[in-house]
Amino acid sequence: MVKKILLATFCMAMYATAWSQNAKFGAYTELTDPVKPSREAWDTVISGTHVVYGTTDVRYSKTLPPQERAQGWHAVAWKGEKVHTQILVYGTEPLKDLSVELGDLADEKGNKIPRTNIKAGFLRYVLTDGLNPDGSGCGHRPDHSKFDSSLVADGIDYSESIFVNANETQPIWLSVEVPANTAPGKYAGSLRIKYAERYYPEFINYTIEVLNRTLPNSKNWSFHLDLWQSPEAIARLYEVEPWSQAHFDAMRPYMKKLASAGQKVITAAIIHDPWNSQTLDIFGSTVKWTKKKNGTWQYDYTVFDKWVKFMMDCGVNKQINCYSMIPWNLKFYYYDEAMAKDTFIVAKPGTAEFNNHWRPMLQDFVKHLKVKGWFNITNISMDERKMEDMLAALQLIRSVSKDFKVSLAGTYHKELVNEMYDYSIGSAQVMPREEVDMRLKKGWPTTNYTCCSEGYPNTFTFSPPAEATWLPWYSAAKGYNGYLRWAYNNWVEQPLLDSRFRTWAAGDCYLVYPGVRTSIRFERLIEGIQDYEKIMVLKAAAKGDATKLKAIENMLAPFEISKLPTESAAVMLQKAKVTLNSL
Repeated sequence: MVKKILLATFCMAMYATAWSQNAKFGAYTELTDPVKPSREAWDTVISGTHVVYGTTDVRYSKTLPPQERAQGWHAVAWKGEKVHTQILVYGTEPLKDLSVELGDLADEKGNKIPRTNIKAGFLRYVLTDGLNPDGSGCGHRPDHSKFDSSLVADGIDYSESIFVNANETQPIWLSVEVPANTAPGKYAGSLRIKYAERYYPEFINYTIEVLNRTLPNSKNWSFHLDLWQSPEAIARLYEVEPWSQAHFDAMRPYMKKLASAGQKVITAAIIHDPWNSQTLDIFGSTVKWTKKKNGTWQYDYTVFDKWVKFMMDCGVNKQINCYSMIPWNLKFYYYDEAMAKDTFIVAKPGTAEFNNHWRPMLQDFVKHLKVKGWFNITNISMDERKMEDMLAALQLIRSVSKDFKVSLAGTYHKELVNEMYDYSIGSAQVMPREEVDMRLKKGWPTTNYTCCSEGYPNTFTFSPPAEATWLPWYSAAKGYNGYLRWAYNNWVEQPLLDSRFRTWAAGDCYLVYPGVRTSIRFERLIEGIQDYEKIMVLKAAAKGDATKLKAIENMLAPFEISKLPTESAAVMLQKAKVTLNSL
């Protein structure tokens, strides 16, 4: 039964104060957990400060001593791979200036993984909620008190130090990026925990066994990652003019971070508000549509060109997806010179009004894309539209250019399998394997996606962290070559403090935080993509070896969504990774 948890007035006052102090996204104060902490839980903790290893499968409570612990950290990694764990600092006394001192890792021969490849960040806590009674995360949520709200660990803050109150747990995210030229072997090292100008008495030791296999650089990953970007959200929070130099400067570190995860697709809105204002920040058109006094059309691609070039400079350069010929409200905005104002029409695909509006634009857009050299990587993209509307739009697109690529994130339709260049279907659906294989032979991106519809597996701020890693494994099991999620940074009003939104389950809108902070969810997703790339490398190496290929097939067989209620993503992955590292 859902407990109604009402946030106290003082908590909401703190909410506003904490945010105002964080204008530049530096140090900030988390909200108070609406769930009252258990004093009794700390009565059994020995007085003083304690440091133990945890697991990346758990979001540890801030207000309780940790229960699930690990006996050290002994990781196995490929050359070029990033691995991570959690270290938990907790105790009965406040800790001023908690920090981590890192050192090199070394093997017996003197080879090293340098300190510069090792990072330690502090987990930060954000408000979350939960699923609907029907098990989904969709629908309007104007009254947050109808859902269990709590603080959960998600954002990762790479600040130099942090203050920890007495009777609190502070997780530390430790990650090691193994250089691609690292010699195989067992590397050992340690770190030290420091607070109040003194050291925790014990060294925190760990080892990494580097195997003689190399993970490709992320820019060469085959996994088709498509996380949609929101330039408007960054403009809002950084208080800069959209598409100004200051805006691009603010966006750059976020988009480079996205590129380093293997992102393939540039998200470009070519009409105003293609998603009917469903997000806090409306997607503005990167193309200015003007109807001249003589009835002809003029299209200004200045912003579109700047955005695409900017993203390519950041390292995202494989594909441009342009949204959308079929917006959710079927409204098409433009500037009318004769009326001297912005206006719009409402037009359904297949009608004369729709065709008359879109044909001249498509004709002009084709010419522009060819001049820029982008035509072959550009898609006219649609999101969860009816098949009858898709077919009507396709007919118009094909009449303008039979070579124009089209993409859809939506329901599986057999009739569209040979029409969509880039086709992503909901994770609850399955495209027949023979159709997946046929598409991949053509080099067509064929992926699955999650949104608010799927209670699990998913990447909400309350989702088990392992589910983010599980998703690319599921892609590998079903033959898909990637994953799509609609929101990389569609930030809510105050994303560092509260991941809840007026619609959808908490965290549905974003995977990274202001201040260029990563998250448990984003890091665990990258972990899964690395595993996918390992699987592809092993498959290629095993070509012609039926025994090895069968071993890979057997390893992937358990990855069925229907099995998650009885076997968690974490348990499934633990078993599979043992096999993966033995192949």
